[in-house]
Amino acid sequence: MTNSPKKGLTFSSARDIYLSMAKRTETMTELLKRAIASSGLTFTDIQRATGVQRASLLRFMRGETSLRLDKADDLAKYFGIESRLRRE
Repeated sequence: MTNSPKKGLTFSSARDIYLSMAKRTETMTELLKRAIASSGLTFTDIQRATGVQRASLLRFMRGETSLRLDKADDLAKYFGIESRLRRE
């Protein structure tokens, strides 16, 4: 698995993702979908980099299915998305 996307997130999209996480307004699913959509990468590119099957990515992005936790974790690492335990 590669450490970062080839084209990378733009400053504004990475900033948007960070701000969304800080505000706790989006789920991990929404963050992953936004990162995938804004990356400019094809599902084939993402599959090659992460091992997550292209068909799984397609169904996930269409909202037809969710991802296995290990696959969501692979995508989050690839796109630089971190989750934190919220202590209330």
